[in-house]
Amino acid sequence: MTSQSSNYPILCASFNQDLSGFAISTRDGFKIFDPNSGRVCYERAVGAFNIVEMLYSSSLLAIVGAGEQPSLSPRRLCLFNITTGTALRELNFLTSLLAVRLNRKRLVVVLQEKTYIYDSNSLAILDTIDTVPNIKGLCGFSPNLDGCFLALPASTTKGSVLLYNVMELQSHCEIDAHRAPLAAVTLSSNGMYIATASEQGTIVRVHLVLEATKSYSFRRGTYPSTIYSLSFAPSAQLPDILVAASSSAHHHVLHNAAPAGMKSYVVARKVDKVADTSSNEFIACRATLSVITFNGYFQEYIVNINNQNESKWSLEREFNLLTVLSGEEQQFQLV
Repeated sequence: MTSQSSNYPILCASFNQDLSGFAISTRDGFKIFDPNSGRVCYERAVGAFNIVEMLYSSSLLAIVGAGEQPSLSPRRLCLFNITTGTALRELNFLTSLLAVRLNRKRLVVVLQEKTYIYDSNSLAILDTIDTVPNIKGLCGFSPNLDGCFLALPASTTKGSVLLYNVMELQSHCEIDAHRAPLAAVTLSSNGMYIATASEQGTIVRVHLVLEATKSYSFRRGTYPSTIYSLSFAPSAQLPDILVAASSSAHHHVLHNAAPAGMKSYVVARKVDKVADTSSNEFIACRATLSVITFNGYFQEYIVNINNQNESKWSLEREFNLLTVLSGEEQQFQLV
């Protein structure tokens, strides 16, 4: 996720494919974190980056500069090895890169009106997708090789989404999800479901990818709101939880997780099925939600959802992403 405002200290934030690590960028450089300990695993202070994408927990990063230094062009993708501290390969483009997604077989580069598909190992170009103007660089990507799909906006006037099979290199279908243009899109990690929200931000819709049929609709609220991020919980089968970060939310809400209007990025890192042995109440699941706010904080919430679909949540810990030093195990502020 890239910040659209220069007022935030964090320019971009992204979790890796299995949610075991995350990266942030500021105007000074970028950091890689372990979300379990808060430790900075790697830090490089060489300037501002718009995109920092990890490949699972490997030493490979895909990074794109913010253009504030001549050497960090927003039109250049660098594949960077954090173990050796060297660039492995570079790809140059005619316009700025807006998003990058990757797994162990494919590399996806999103520009405003084109999307390129590469072989991750050889960097041979496999396909080029002409797209409608996608100025926000919206895209969804499922890294699972057995269900590897890419989702892109298919219209600038309504919320249509193109689904593309990245392994088979062919268009899968087009889904008309909303009347208003898309604001957010995500795919479950196994490629089974796609969730979308429009610029209205009142309804989140979930479709089954293979049949392109609508499965669920969730009403966030009555009044328009900006959806900053959507994310499914990791799951080998059906995802249990879909989380959204918005400027104002009303459904199964973590109220005031960030200041009003503050851009944030949220993922459900863990979901466990548990029972409460201290009472007769059965807890259907316990989810660990990680929130990155673009003013520079990491927060971890625990959400318990019972079999009546009622939820209780608590803020377990938080720390300042901007002050922790490389190699330092962060002392979380317990709440």
